Amino acid sequence: MTLDARDVGLLRCPAKTPRPCLGALSDAGATVVCDRCGAAWPVRDGLARLYRDDLVRGNDRLLRFVYDRFAALHDPAVRWLIPVLQTEGSERAMRDVYLRRLALDALRPRSDRPLRVLEVGAGTGANIGAVRDRLPRGLDVEYWAMDLSEGMLAALRERLARDPRLAPGDGHVRLAMADAHALPYPDGAFDRVFHTGGIGGYNDPRAALAEMARVAAPGTPIVVVDEQLDPSRAHSLYHRAVFRAVTFYDRDPHCPRELVPAGSVDVIEEQASRFFYCLSFKTPG
Repeated sequence: MTLDARDVGLLRCPAKTPRPCLGALSDAGATVVCDRCGAAWPVRDGLARLYRDDLVRGNDRLLRFVYDRFAALHDPAVRWLIPVLQTEGSERAMRDVYLRRLALDALRPRSDRPLRVLEVGAGTGANIGAVRDRLPRGLDVEYWAMDLSEGMLAALRERLARDPRLAPGDGHVRLAMADAHALPYPDGAFDRVFHTGGIGGYNDPRAALAEMARVAAPGTPIVVVDEQLDPSRAHSLYHRAVFRAVTFYDRDPHCPRELVPAGSVDVIEEQASRFFYCLSFKTPG
């Protein structure tokens, strides 16, 4: 899989100089180069590395280390272990909650540009097929996926290699290795934006939510899923202990509703399962 020249045209420079640059990038072979500030970003194995490693700190660096080395265990844990630990539910039931909030069936063709879905922190790509299955039949949609873990993106590529039919639209999933705190995309570029299972470990969840809102077109649903012990229910000592173990990296795992960008509309918080919330909001239309 190589970096597609068609995709470079949408990528933007994530450098902060001191404000985000967001200059257009040009393909220079082993790098992509910013036309505005001159920053060069490496391309290895066909994957643009659009982040600064010195800015990956704290939990971001810790969790990247874990995901790089244990990517193969991620899908079995989500599919089998988490439901067992919660003593209820299933991966599919939880996925149905947040995909419903994405309202993929409401997407309609645009006259000005292709339709685009962005998955922030795409991991092993477990959501790609589920998104494809919920798109209106015959609708051409570009699927963009980014993650900071090389191990997770390698697993995503392996998944697509095993079953190329998973990819929606033209069958080409557009990948980037990037930091959710500085998304390498222009303002208003995406018609759906979502993230599952990681924002509680980010160094700055507020900045990540702001970035998701920035790259979303007006009126776009933005959906975020992560860990929160359901506040409306009673929990046994077992559930509390297990939840604390799986959220060891987060002092206060909860739905970050208070961090949603000012001016957001249709803010909805709900539980997707005993251990996970689903937060959705929209940029003003």
